[in-house]
Amino acid sequence: MQLRRAARLILIGAPGVGKGTQTERMLKRYPQLSSISSGDLLRENVRQRTPLGIQADSLMRSGALVPDTMILRLIRNALTTRGWLIPKGGVQPFTVNYSIASEAAPAEASGDNFFSLPPLGNAHDEQHEYEYSDHPDASFILDGFPRTAAQALQLGTLLPINMVIHIHTPTSIILDRICNRWIHPASGRTYNTTFNPPQIAGKDDVTGEQLIQRDDDKPEVWQARLKSFEENARPLLRHYERLGVLWRVEGSSSDEITPKIVEEFARRFGA
Repeated sequence: MQLRRAARLILIGAPGVGKGTQTERMLKRYPQLSSISSGDLLRENVRQRTPLGIQADSLMRSGALVPDTMILRLIRNALTTRGWLIPKGGVQPFTVNYSIASEAAPAEASGDNFFSLPPLGNAHDEQHEYEYSDHPDASFILDGFPRTAAQALQLGTLLPINMVIHIHTPTSIILDRICNRWIHPASGRTYNTTFNPPQIAGKDDVTGEQLIQRDDDKPEVWQARLKSFEENARPLLRHYERLGVLWRVEGSSSDEITPKIVEEFARRFGA
């Protein structure tokens, strides 16, 4: 299916709600959509030993968090490399073909090209340093960033996000989905005692070996994670609601939610 204009999406939802599943389905349905993952960009730049990757790696090795400014620079570089974000007064061709590796390579050649770009704007500045492409091929789903309202404000200095999808599944269903998950550690085979139980309780279907439940799948761990998400997401959702780009979808399963997302997305961006 074709798009008539650029879609710049963010999916917001609690852990276990199926954001990754929805992203995969959207990418398959709309070839003009790309996924831009802040985590993938960070790992690739560390692997490629770019100037920014070296700094990030040093921070992570020391146990420090990678600051928002570094993540924003990674995202900015990915967008400018693709030609979707253009420094005002500069000339940058529009490009469609792109890979993660291609965005890291120029840093090897030019030494410090991450830092030669114009500085990140102030979150409260009305004058942006960039122009952005509204071509349908400049459509993306941004994964992993922003997670807070402060990060969203900084992202807004680069370009406007024009659709934020809040995926909501009742907490009881998420807990049932995750906390009833059991794993065969040797193979990674996964079972769920609710909808995909093993043939013999507690045993792997293939080997008969004992199944285990990961520590981070236990109910008390997930309840804490869900509570933390709700607290952090509330200001973020309010921010995008004020901008008029927030849309909420609710359902008990990914299969129930997907058609609703596709219908609304097609209404807003479909050709």
